[in-house]
Amino acid sequence: MSSTARIPSAEVDGLFGTVVKVATRRMFGKVPESVGVMWHHKDVLKASMGYGRKVDSWDRLDRNLATYAAMAAAASIGCSFCLDFGYFMAHNHGLDEGKAREVPRWRDSSMFTPVERRVMEYAEAMCQTPVAVTDELSAALLDDLGAAGLVELTARVGFMNATARGNIALGISSEEFADACGLAPLAAPNGTAAAAAVASGA
Repeated sequence: MSSTARIPSAEVDGLFGTVVKVATRRMFGKVPESVGVMWHHKDVLKASMGYGRKVDSWDRLDRNLATYAAMAAAASIGCSFCLDFGYFMAHNHGLDEGKAREVPRWRDSSMFTPVERRVMEYAEAMCQTPVAVTDELSAALLDDLGAAGLVELTARVGFMNATARGNIALGISSEEFADACGLAPLAAPNGTAAAAAVASGA
């Protein structure tokens, strides 16, 4: 894929750069363009990677639900990089990739349970301005997930909001990780402008 980033990639160098390149090549088969973009400010990159690892270590929310929530947020915002990355990571973690690929059109898909739908509805509602989470939806998810699970869901979606909006602002788009490992294409989104942006690879 040709470069779309608004900031040219820097050379990923030095000891930390070697570590990052080895780790990302092991995981993705290449060094993502986004790493070169963020390399201009290594402290931001390190902090983002560190917090991302902490988010990934949380365990009070089912891993599949966490993936669907993050991907629904990414689709709602229009971050093709995040959506593709979430699908790729679902495959890597041995999660339900069949459902993961359906997230862009979850409202029209018959694959999801009522709890999964509420989780993705909550993720989308958090991404709206102003935030559109209702008392009724929160109460239902509190019953579904428990207090700790709902707090984690909220924090994960908040992290995805920051990541997705930053990627879009910087022009970081999908690098087709899922395609590179032989996954079926993500399901075609329906309806919204954000979904259309994801479908076009914007």
